[in-house]
Amino acid sequence: MPTNLPPDYFKIEEEYRAAKTAGEKIAHLEDMLSIIPKHKGTDRLRGDLRRKLAKLKEAAQTRKKTGRQESAFHIDKEGAGQAVLVGHANVGKSSLVAALTNAKPEVAPYPFTTWTPTPGMMKVENVQVQLIDTPPLNGDYVEPELFNLIRRADLVLLVVDLQAYPIQQLEDTLALLEERRILPRRLQDRYTGQLRATFVPLLVVVNKNDDEGSDGDFDVFCELIEEDWQMVSVSAKTGRHFDRLERAVFERLEIVRIYSKPPGKEPDFNSPFVMKEGGTVEEFAGKVHQDFLANLKSARVWGSATHDGQMVGRDHVLQDGDVVELRT
Repeated sequence: MPTNLPPDYFKIEEEYRAAKTAGEKIAHLEDMLSIIPKHKGTDRLRGDLRRKLAKLKEAAQTRKKTGRQESAFHIDKEGAGQAVLVGHANVGKSSLVAALTNAKPEVAPYPFTTWTPTPGMMKVENVQVQLIDTPPLNGDYVEPELFNLIRRADLVLLVVDLQAYPIQQLEDTLALLEERRILPRRLQDRYTGQLRATFVPLLVVVNKNDDEGSDGDFDVFCELIEEDWQMVSVSAKTGRHFDRLERAVFERLEIVRIYSKPPGKEPDFNSPFVMKEGGTVEEFAGKVHQDFLANLKSARVWGSATHDGQMVGRDHVLQDGDVVELRT
């Protein structure tokens, strides 16, 4: 019986055969399975692909349990979220990570000094966010594992150099990501085809806006780009607008900080629990301890409640800065 496979299948199959890592192979197998028509003619092919996928995932899980990482591009998430910096060579990704975190990536005025990702922790008020410096994205060659790192990230910071054709850099970087089916989440409604894609939150970081003299260049850049991207201009050299970048990263991660208050005691405002926006009292109880989740009788909230200390139910949605007292 004919399989009648779509043309895109054969393109993805070629990418699968060329893939060098298990992560890349898993992604391509999942892509192939997502676009194969479901009928009797494809039953055997879909079965073969599922078996290959299961073996690869089992092998990857085994490596994870033994504590070995496949490559330098497999970086465990830490802190309140993971943000990956991507872009052309020499846009200042390494300089930004060095200035904003405790990391020490190699920084040089010539391109391609970064060959492996370098993580560091950036403090935003009283939480830590993980920033990752990455090798440059260019049309000649990109390590396939880099795209898997980008797919897993909570946020993509697309960095451009304000003083070196930033519009072209922005378009080129977006095109390279699109080739690997990594797309900005804000454009999700435009991509309703069959191909499986990863939609990521994205913030454009315009570097080298060193002083007020270059603000005009930034204004022109904003006027000329076609899309209404969320962006922030900064200077890795002078630290200009770092506060705006930190706040923008926090907001794009869509997280909230919740403070636990033991009965009869004051809350500890130095150590918040971090949750995704929309989290409830019940989810917060599970974060504090599973015993609280199982035995929770009541909760009082200061902040988003109608009045301070109000008794609320398990389904009460918490807001950033709320103080919660759990009772079992």
